[in-house]
Amino acid sequence: MMTEWVNRIDGINSRTDLVAFVRTLAKDFCAQDAGWSNRTADDYLEALAAWLDESDGYYGYRGEPPVLTNMKWRQLAEMLLAATMYE
Repeated sequence: MMTEWVNRIDGINSRTDLVAFVRTLAKDFCAQDAGWSNRTADDYLEALAAWLDESDGYYGYRGEPPVLTNMKWRQLAEMLLAATMYE
């Protein structure tokens, strides 16, 4: 299952691709047998925070540079906040 998701991530090259990925992720979350470890918003967001905190180790394990150093963190925060009220 995880390999399928990684393959989808590898194909994200645009905003449209990311929108489609997030929508697929949302549908998967709603599936009763999705097998997600984090089944509530608070658990999911806490796991996101923990992963972001440890992401250098993830990329290091894969033999990749810590690519998140070039992210625009404020934009990600704006997206997460906007989703709390956007309908």
